[in-house]
This record gives sequence, structure tokens and C-alpha cells, in this order.
Amino acid sequence: MTTSQYVKSTPRRGSASWMGRRIAARIGMGAVLVCANVATLHAAVDPRPGEPGHDAALYEAGSAPVPKIYPLQDFFRNPERDFFQLADDGKTLGYMQPVSLDGQPARMNIFVQALENAKPVGEARRLTSETARDISFFFWKGNDIVLYQKDFGGDENFHVVAVNVRSGAVQDLTPYDGASAVIIDDLPDHPDHVLIQHNHRDPQVFDVYRVNVHTGASDLVAQNPGDVIGWVTDHAGKVRAGVSSDGLNTTLLYREDEATEFTPLITTDYRTSIQPHLFTPDNRKLYALSNRGRDKLALVIIDPAQPEEETIVFAIDEVDLGGVGYSPKQRKLTHVSYHTDKPHRHFVDHETESQYRQLEQKLPGYHIALISENREEDTYIVATYNDRTPGARYVFQATTGALYKLGDINPAIREVDMAPVAPIRYVSRDGLDIHGYLTLPAGRTPRNLPCVIHPHGGPWERDYWGYDAEVQFLANRGLCVLQMNFRGSTGYGRKFWEASFGQWGRAMQDDITDGVRWLIDQGIADPARIGIYGGSYGGYATLAGITFTPDLYAAAVDYVGVSNLFTFMNTIPPYWKPMLDKMHVMVGHPERDRERLAATSPALHVDRIRTPLLIAQGANDPRVNKAESDQVVQALNARGVEVQYLIKDNEGHGFQNEENRFEFYAAMEAFLRMHLKPDTESVLHAESGDAATDIQ
Repeated sequence: MTTSQYVKSTPRRGSASWMGRRIAARIGMGAVLVCANVATLHAAVDPRPGEPGHDAALYEAGSAPVPKIYPLQDFFRNPERDFFQLADDGKTLGYMQPVSLDGQPARMNIFVQALENAKPVGEARRLTSETARDISFFFWKGNDIVLYQKDFGGDENFHVVAVNVRSGAVQDLTPYDGASAVIIDDLPDHPDHVLIQHNHRDPQVFDVYRVNVHTGASDLVAQNPGDVIGWVTDHAGKVRAGVSSDGLNTTLLYREDEATEFTPLITTDYRTSIQPHLFTPDNRKLYALSNRGRDKLALVIIDPAQPEEETIVFAIDEVDLGGVGYSPKQRKLTHVSYHTDKPHRHFVDHETESQYRQLEQKLPGYHIALISENREEDTYIVATYNDRTPGARYVFQATTGALYKLGDINPAIREVDMAPVAPIRYVSRDGLDIHGYLTLPAGRTPRNLPCVIHPHGGPWERDYWGYDAEVQFLANRGLCVLQMNFRGSTGYGRKFWEASFGQWGRAMQDDITDGVRWLIDQGIADPARIGIYGGSYGGYATLAGITFTPDLYAAAVDYVGVSNLFTFMNTIPPYWKPMLDKMHVMVGHPERDRERLAATSPALHVDRIRTPLLIAQGANDPRVNKAESDQVVQALNARGVEVQYLIKDNEGHGFQNEENRFEFYAAMEAFLRMHLKPDTESVLHAESGDAATDIQ
């Protein structure tokens, strides 16, 4: 589950935001990735039922050899090395790798290594000693400090921790129990400070502090009056803009400097989105993604002197724009990104476009992303990936064109053995185009296959085309996987998003059901062997699917999913409460909409459930409380219905620790094998001695 939240700050050249530049994406760990390589069957699967091209696509999908079965650990283990980041001077490389300390399970920790001419030299040195949970990301502050965030057992109460690369000294910059902190600006021109927001003063809102990375001393920069849900800094690191909300109306705030009060510029209702991303190079105006007066988000300039007018920089009719790249060194925009069925960039800077074209020539067949750079913007970390591999990482010197490979993210799995991910489209029962992705298991004739329906979480997010370890794991087991961007999925414009309001368990669920019917009508799915698996909102959709369409699914896996819309909204984190009125409109009000919420809460209708069910839940989940899973399990047990229930006391909204992931996916594999009975022919093709999993 997600809600509108929080930071917008200064974007860099290779990403849509500061967080994008510093964190990039967990593209080695099964996150849904943005990729651009087309595999054989993609172009032909898009036709609607009955249109030419579909049969040809099915023929091609089944023409590949059956790949071997890879051990599930190969899909879900931590990468050997990943999350590469450059120090500001480009002379030191930081990265993470798993290491076991004091006999504890291996955790992702931070290492550093010297760079010379874009190549690592000397011995790598470990900086951190985390044993309870993996570090999820880190970034450099200058050349001597590394910053990372850590929570405790998945509670999402993140602390910001600084490590001195030279001395090894560790400093918790936000040592506040029960508070959650995040860096909003690394202040590259201020060597000793960063800007951090946290909710220590008031659990419901976030204030901004300027924090000394050596001592932890902090000064209040912006105190939240109680309704600000996002802050924006200018290129000098000053907090100059913000977004406030009363729950239903949103206001863009602005001030000339930090000594003056914020004044409202624009107020809109919650259906209109104005997302300030960064200031113009002169710090006088704002770049924003806005759908004011239009259906799709466009990149615009807003002048505080004339806030009612927008200057459009770039817009397309098909989808929302997704992000903006910016070069601090050149002080200009570099590109705009967006995603149709596949990812795209619109370049506004010739030099940036030339760099990407040069890298695409050197690394054909892969999508390219610049995920880190030094301050001179002449040395980069390059990520490559596509729909069948998390790819590799390189150091690239722009001045010489030198490219040094740091390593593959997952060398255990051969790209050729993974399945293509095909964009598809079908029409809902009320006439909406529903876009999605179909992954057919390689080497199987795509007729009467066991299939897994995999709705995404959010629900106001979307699935993207690219590498997904879960999808490839299921396909490797002989299962086809259908992902759909049901109504409400973001990126398709305001009207499509608004069509989801009040439709949990209703039209949103119908879109999923219609996808199942489409898959059956195409002859791809065996109607008796269809399962459903989802996490968070996808877990709700899983429970709703087996509650309200009990004859449709032969198996279901609910991962940290909502079951009761009343209890869910009563147990949200305190920092979601400013948005509760909006949730009441978009999901439902517990009083005004009581009848509808009761009718669409699976936990209140477990007497209808007869599909075999596996539930996984983190005990410390702050978004979807453990009680959401408990009440379903207890009600089913009271009926004498068996349900498999996997609880982890050291996890939250999803399983982060490697050993817990292994246990969950092993349970899911055995469960789906029992109830969907996938083809096991490929076991015969596994190489002897490779510890391939026997699914017979």
C-alpha cells in the first residue's frame, strides 16, 4: 500500500529526482524494472482477441527450448555486488555485498574501493556491520562520508546513519525511537550538512532539519504547520516550496527565502495533480508535472508571479510523464522520461542524448540508465538490463569513452533461459482498455497452461515492462504470468485513475477477472489451473478474487494483503492521517459507505472462500497491520478450513531478509505445484550437478 508521500528535491542528470539519482532502483533484487529490449513474441501479442497476429505469437513463444529449472535461491538471493555509487570526486567506488558477521545470516553491507582510470584498484574495505537487516540503499556525501537508512524489523521507522570512510566512525543522525527520517537534499555545496525530514516532534507530520553529518547536531529549517505533505529545495539547498493538503484540497506553497513565510500559489482539489520537481536554474520558477486542465501529466514551468499560468515544456497525449533529468554542472534539463508499454526518454539536451546513444552502441540489446555520477559529470555508473536479466553494471568515462565492467548482477541465471515479457491489451466489460504484460514459460506450447494472475500493489501504482524475479521464477516453473494495470493504475491519465474511486472489490476487481477471461478465451490458460498471487493491494485483490469469484481460481497466495477495509483504515501509520479524508473518498468512508465497504471486505465473507490459500505476513507491518491476515486465518480455521500461514516476527510490509524470502518462495512454489500442477518436463533438461530444483 502506498499513499501520496513526501519528498521532492533537486534532480540530477541521470534520474527523475534526487532520490532517483542517489538510490536508483533495486534492479538486482526482483524489483519491477524499466527496460527497453524487445524479445521475439512481443509485437504480436498485442492484438485484441480475434485480430491477426495472435497465433503467430503463440507459435513463437513455444518454439524455444525448455530451459532448466533454476534453484529458487538463484532468483531471490542478494546479489554478489550491487548498488554501485561514485564519490563526488569519482576516485572511490562504493557498493554493497552480503557478508556474514558474528555467525549471523549474511546481510548487505557497504564496501568502498579506490578507482583509477575507471577501474577498481587495491583491496575493497567494508564500512558497515549490519547484522539484523540488509541495508537497502546508501549514497555518498562528498568524498569522505557515506549515508544510509535503516529501520528495525520492518517497522519503517528509518534512522539516517553516517559513516566516515577514513576513520570508520558511525553516527546515527536521527536517534529517535518511533520516528521515521529521510534525507531530502544532500546539499552538495555544503560539505558538513544535509537536509533531513522526520516526524519526531509530531508523528503525523515531517519537519525539516539541517543536520551536521559529523556530529549529528541539527537546526530546524522548516516546521510543519500540520498540513504540509512535501517539501522542495532550490539549487542552493534552501527549502523554498512545499505542498500542503487538508485531505481533499492541495496547495502549492512558495517563499522567496527561508527568512520569509510560505504563501499559497495554487490550490486544487485532490483530482488535480501539480507535482513540483525542481526549481529552474535561476531559482526563480518551478518545473512541475501537472495535469491542470488536461488528462495527462505534462512538464510545465510555474512562475510564482503568475501561478495561474503554465508554460508547457513537454507533453504527450498517450500517458503521463514520469520524471525529469537535470544536470547540476551544466544547470539545465537533460531529459523527460515516460512509460507506455515500454520505457521512453525525450531528450532536451544534445550532450546527454549523445552519451546515451554512445552507450547504446557499446551495449546493444539492453536498456541503459546512468545511476550515479561524480560532480564533474565525466564518470558514471551505467546500468544495463532488459526483460530477461537484471543486467550488469559498468564504470563509464565520458571524456575517453572507456567502459569497465564491474560485474553481472545475477550471473547464476542465463538470460537466454528466461522468458520474454510481452505487452498485452484487452477490453474491460465496460469498455476500458486495460494494458498489461504476459510472460509465457519458454519452451511450452502456449495452450492450456497453468497460469498465475499477478495484480500489482498500490493500488495507485502500475506494473512496468522489464525484469521481475518473481515473474521469471514462476515462468521457469512452467507457469504463465499475467500482470494487468487495472483501472486506477497510475500513468494512464486522470480519467483512468478516477475510474477506480470507490471500486475496490468492484470494477477494479472486474478488470482483473476480465483479464482471466481474456486469457482463457485466447486458449492460453487452462481454466482449471489458474492461481492468483499479489502483495499489499495485490493481496487484497487475491482475497477478493477467491471470495467474490470463488470458481475462478484453483490456488491463491496473499502477501501482506488488506482483508477488511474498516480495520485497514483504522490502523494506518500516523503520517498517513493527513490524507485520510482523501482515502475516504477514493476507497470509502466507514460511515457513509458502510454497506459498500462491508460488501467488499473479504474478511467479512470468508464463508465464500473455498480456494486453497497461502498467506504470508510481517508481524511489524506498519501499512497493512498483521490483524488483516489474522482475522482471515482465524475465520477460516473456525470453519475447519485449512490455510497455510507464514508469519515473520522480524519483517514488515514484505520480507527483506534473504532467509525469509527463501522460505516464502519455497512455500509458494510447493503450494502452486500442488494445486496448479505445472509441467515438469524441463527438470529433465537441468544440467547434472547444478542443484536444480526437482518440482516433480
